Amino acid sequence: PPLTLAPQFDLQGYSGRWYIIANIPYFAERGEVGSAFDVSFPDGEVSDIYSGRDRTFDAPLKSYTMRGYVVAGSENARWRESPFWPVYLSYLILWVDPDYHYALVGYPGRGYGWILSRSPQMDDATYRALLARFAAEHYDTSLFRRVPQTPEEIGQPGYQ
Repeated sequence: PPLTLAPQFDLQGYSGRWYIIANIPYFAERGEVGSAFDVSFPDGEVSDIYSGRDRTFDAPLKSYTMRGYVVAGSENARWRESPFWPVYLSYLILWVDPDYHYALVGYPGRGYGWILSRSPQMDDATYRALLARFAAEHYDTSLFRRVPQTPEEIGQPGYQ
């Protein structure tokens, strides 16, 4: 079934830093720690800056910028972003809590997903509840791995 997008999604409410609490890792994010997205909408476009460190918090911080646009008619919840021309990737806002503290981002085909938070830490009950939202969207939640946001989380069960 098609993924359900967040209704009446507010771009300005979504702007700012989002910590990646968990994801279905793909090659560019696999093994990353302390990962986050900084999202803004300059001149009506999407600017999405990813930052993270490779395997340890002592590694240099690296970042990648994706630019794109909001797909017309999607109530702002579907974006097309590009790491470089002519490649464009889909960014689907599946759910955001009313206060814009937590968000779920998906990808067509359900091969990728992200649990985001305004805070680098998330309690287990909230994490499980957000995974359940992905399960309701027919995601295989066993593929999600938590992203270490502190040195103590590296190597812990369920983490990358």
